[in-house]
Amino acid sequence: MIIIGEKINATRKAVKPMILERRETELIELAQNQADAGAAYIDINVGTGTGGREDEVEAIRWAVTTVKAAVAKPICVDSADARVLAAGLAACDGHDAMINSVKADPDYLAEVLPIAARHDVPVICLAMDLEGIPKDVAGRLAACQTIADAAGAHGVPEAHLYFDPLVLPIAADATQAKVTLDTLAAVKDRFPAAKTVMGLSNVSYGLPARAQLNAAFLAMALYAGLDAAIMDPMDSTMRAAALTGTALMGRDRHFRKYSRAFRNA
Repeated sequence: MIIIGEKINATRKAVKPMILERRETELIELAQNQADAGAAYIDINVGTGTGGREDEVEAIRWAVTTVKAAVAKPICVDSADARVLAAGLAACDGHDAMINSVKADPDYLAEVLPIAARHDVPVICLAMDLEGIPKDVAGRLAACQTIADAAGAHGVPEAHLYFDPLVLPIAADATQAKVTLDTLAAVKDRFPAAKTVMGLSNVSYGLPARAQLNAAFLAMALYAGLDAAIMDPMDSTMRAAALTGTALMGRDRHFRKYSRAFRNA
């Protein structure tokens, strides 16, 4: 399973000052720790909620350049602003990267998908439209189809699409975990060349013992066809769930990664 390290996000209390004050050493350390823990991509979101668009553009250039120079992992450029995404990908300077993310918004797709095609990078695609996250599988699958159609029109191959079926907190609606898993399976059936990805922690929001719920949900999602997860790779419970789930699904030849990880631990 592909792990996308989620920790460099300026909405986090500890990360916001790193971005605003350009704390290079701390930023590199956070990126390297995630890489060492098994992250295949390092997600970078510099949206601090302060300043304007140009401040965010400059921040993403600095953060991507800083991390790329020190850590040998691809960058997942994370923003809802097409100009910020373009600046982040330009700072990757031809290195492997990923866009996080798009939704079924025709205007935004028309902005971002040409950027993805120009840089030849994968795109995380959210199963939501302009009205939000549909409550049922059919609505989420329709949003994915809208994105897939637009991607094809802009020259982004299906193999570059990472569909996120999205999950709503089960504390508010206990049926939503199953809706997400059913959507995941439906996406794998409808778009066989595409991959799937998910941010897992939202499922347990508002409940105790969140790590255990997140780990159980990750195992279920792997069975349903999950290819990648946006998560904290330094969380030992989640890392163990990823290793064991991947191995049990037959994706770890001779249990080599599983055995190596637990031997090293």
